[in-house]
Amino acid sequence: MALAHASLVQAEPAENAVLGTAPDSFRLSFNEPVSPLVLRLIRPDGGAVTLTDARLEDATLVIAAPPGLGPGTHVLSWRVVSEDGHPVGGSVVFSIGAPGAGPPQAADTADRPVQAAIWLVRIALYAALFLGIGAVAFRAWIAPLPRGAARAAAALTLLGLVAAPISVGLQGLDALDMPLAGLGRRIAWATGCSTSYGATAALAALAMALGLAALALRRGRISATIALLALIATGTALAASGHASAAAPQLLTRPAVFLHAIGIAFWAGALLPLGLHLRAGGPDATAALRRFSALIPFAVLPLAAAGILLAVVQLDHVSALWTTAYGCVFLAKLALLLVLFGLAALNRWRLTAPAGAGDGQAVRQLTRSVGIETALVLAIFAAAAAWRFTPPPRALAEAEARPAAIHIHTVPAMADLTVTPGRAGPAAASIVVMTGDFGPLDAKEVTLVLSNPGAGIEPIRRKAAKAGDGSWRVDGLIIPVPGRWTARIDVLISDFEIVKLEDVIDIRP
Repeated sequence: MALAHASLVQAEPAENAVLGTAPDSFRLSFNEPVSPLVLRLIRPDGGAVTLTDARLEDATLVIAAPPGLGPGTHVLSWRVVSEDGHPVGGSVVFSIGAPGAGPPQAADTADRPVQAAIWLVRIALYAALFLGIGAVAFRAWIAPLPRGAARAAAALTLLGLVAAPISVGLQGLDALDMPLAGLGRRIAWATGCSTSYGATAALAALAMALGLAALALRRGRISATIALLALIATGTALAASGHASAAAPQLLTRPAVFLHAIGIAFWAGALLPLGLHLRAGGPDATAALRRFSALIPFAVLPLAAAGILLAVVQLDHVSALWTTAYGCVFLAKLALLLVLFGLAALNRWRLTAPAGAGDGQAVRQLTRSVGIETALVLAIFAAAAAWRFTPPPRALAEAEARPAAIHIHTVPAMADLTVTPGRAGPAAASIVVMTGDFGPLDAKEVTLVLSNPGAGIEPIRRKAAKAGDGSWRVDGLIIPVPGRWTARIDVLISDFEIVKLEDVIDIRP
């Protein structure tokens, strides 16, 4: 028999229950035994308390309530792992004394050590992919690696091989909202692998393994082919997941991320080897500089074009630059990039030619400039890694416009109700009615009835109009407050038969 995910059967207190006194414990009954991952109580003031005193009685999780619970509306938020190893979660809203003005909004409960670890590991991966694999590409197509650069490239790729799997476990912790101590639990790793980031980590590890193989071989055609595969794996890894790759249209954004990543690797990975060549001097340094100068436009131009495209897609509107956390990180990264591009332009048009001709002062200035460029690149990696915690304005806008939808199914009839946008304020409702066996239903009239007794709002009745696509629409709808609304759809089938379909729908603030 196939295992199914655990589901909540009963909760005490029940959903929307109003208790006269504070409970001593909470009881969550499931259809199979579970193991708790994260249990949290959100108080009426928005403060959150992590609940650690819990025990399992058969398939019921008994959780000790914290002392001193005051009046108002509380939310018991739970996340457990079922017998099949999948995490499931939910929330139960209840009140003590009397309901508050609305369900409490949880304060920021992100685990700071987990976020710091994710950020640091992300920087390590960027350094390994861009500086390590980039140095491998430099060795393949520009010049041999100086000894120090070869050691650095090997160390960075080894660091990446360690960081890639660790990042998967951290991804699982973040998805499960577990503390850093949970890294030793199998569920964290399984969850991380099950996300789209699992493919990114696997491809990144492949890129690192290919990079090490290319470094181990004598410089030539075979090692150059393996280096090319490592570079392709680098671009594919970063295009496999993330905010930018998930943006529509993906036929455009994923290739843009791929080109952006390859361009960064080719440019950033050449900085340390080129700097060491220039410091050593001699004909090898001159040849490396000329070769790099000839090839770098083919990396930088696609890099810049792809970056501009992704920025336009992600930012959605200009004001997002200073009104969102994503925009602030973008501005910080842009400032660093402008300095970096300024130095690169100075190097190319003022220092490259005299350095290639053997001008000692130009060589020294170019060497210092390359060192500064390397530091700027690391700072850019740190800024880009911070994007992991800042949803782009494009995603925020999509979330704001996301409709609220429910499906109501009964034997005589069923309906799909969609409210767009799914938040309080002006909205429109779309209703599709069908027979109980998914057949067409030729209704004579459809009426939408919305009520929110908890907020003291009596039923709002609106007759729907038949739309050209066969659905029914209610335009000019005003939903005054967010929360859990009761939605009833009255379907007049004939002069003597009316079907009433009812369920609850959650409307966002």
